[in-house]
Amino acid sequence: SPARAWCQAAAQKLPGGIGSKLCDLLPALDGDMKTMTFLQEVVDILLAYITESFDRETKVIDFHYPNELLQRNNWELQDEPETLDDILISCRATLKYAIKTAHPRYFNQLSTGLDMVGLAADWLTSTANTNMFTYEVAPVFVLLEYVTLKKMREIIGWEDGRGDGIFSPGGAISNMYAMLLARFKMFPEVKEKGMSSVPRLAAFTSEHSHFSIKKGAAALGIGTESVICIKADESGKMIPADLERKILEAKQKGFVPFFVSATAGTTVYGAFDPLIAISDICKKYQVWFHVDGAWGGSLIMSRMHKWKLDGVERANSVTWNPHKMMAVPLQCSALLVREEGLMQNCNQMHACYLFQQDKHYDLSYDTGDKALQCGRHVDIFKLWLMWRAKGTIGFEAQIDKCLELSEYLYNKIKDREGYEMVFNGKPQHTNVCFWYLPPGIRYLEDKEEKKKRLHKVAPVIKARMMEYGTTMVSYQPQGDKVNFFRMVISNPAATFEDIDFLIEEIERLGQDL
Repeated sequence: SPARAWCQAAAQKLPGGIGSKLCDLLPALDGDMKTMTFLQEVVDILLAYITESFDRETKVIDFHYPNELLQRNNWELQDEPETLDDILISCRATLKYAIKTAHPRYFNQLSTGLDMVGLAADWLTSTANTNMFTYEVAPVFVLLEYVTLKKMREIIGWEDGRGDGIFSPGGAISNMYAMLLARFKMFPEVKEKGMSSVPRLAAFTSEHSHFSIKKGAAALGIGTESVICIKADESGKMIPADLERKILEAKQKGFVPFFVSATAGTTVYGAFDPLIAISDICKKYQVWFHVDGAWGGSLIMSRMHKWKLDGVERANSVTWNPHKMMAVPLQCSALLVREEGLMQNCNQMHACYLFQQDKHYDLSYDTGDKALQCGRHVDIFKLWLMWRAKGTIGFEAQIDKCLELSEYLYNKIKDREGYEMVFNGKPQHTNVCFWYLPPGIRYLEDKEEKKKRLHKVAPVIKARMMEYGTTMVSYQPQGDKVNFFRMVISNPAATFEDIDFLIEEIERLGQDL
């Protein structure tokens, strides 16, 4: 064919065998050895990067501003193929400037660490390169998803692990799935007739909840104005009395309450909403009860901390992200649903070219028609293989260790000069929220001036962290509170010494402010 002729001509003209690689799995024209050498060198690059990532003497980040990074390397795409040597250079450059999220001193967001078994599983799934929509193309992976989701439902507390579920591209999509199901459960005609066929809906969530609740309402045509935010107490927990009051207000205004999302581990404060009280209100007003446990749901694996999710077994749906506290490589987010068959009825479109009804196996294992996606990545194998390697007790120990480290940080800074906690009391999760007050503003008497200057402290220290490459910690404002540090710990490689280093580094970088 013309394509093969072009490949063969390119293979003869270009060094490195890249032209022939475009034609065959193992290149023709004596390219087998070049291919194997190339892949081995890629593995060597990856192993070197892993070793660096766990070395505390290396930088968390080799930071450059966007314009600098664009100028340092040629990232542009060309018409002509490059050699394999050039491809290897690109691989090295990409990792050189990547953030080492496995580094023991990377605390920036909720997904940190690098598990070797999880990494191996990711390599395997990329090699298999299959799709999760039918049993015929992903038989083992579909079965592993089935048994793992059942196990997760058992841990939630649903009898015999009954129900349904799916792994989605992330917690935001899992939350949107829950809202979609809640709407369909109350108004199944919306699937065919659209939003014009249903009354004005109202969803309820904490003022400290994740932005994905409003984003889901926007995507589903419900509208962000139909998401009513419920007041939270000082520690970030939803106030049930305010939820009930606002449900009644919405009903009086002609809205139909259909969905309540409680949060198990809020993004900023790490707060756990009172699930039992919220579930009682949902039952009273016949509203779908969803628990967004994307961040804190994994604590149910810990006998020491699972009490924080008391009442989760009453939920109609639960979001649980193993790629956060369980350190499963991104992405790995599960939506668990109490009612079996609801996802299928809500989402199925009976595409006859995929979901033929006369196949020779049990069609219940064709999971694609209950998903919004058609193509769906294999996310299950990472979690399943890690679970086999660690056991439930291994995940429990990992989670308990991270919470122990957060308590250690809290105890070290709560009475330390120059530090002020954002809210009173020990953190509920690994989120430790605090201000660092440099000597220059520590004793200012003008409260407004002090607040104004304090707002600028965390961004400057964070910028210096990145420029030095020593560590990374997130910061943000919250309501009327100026910028503060939000320290989260989910990296199994972190130690008490790393916490000590962080405190000293904040003081070093902020001493002159």
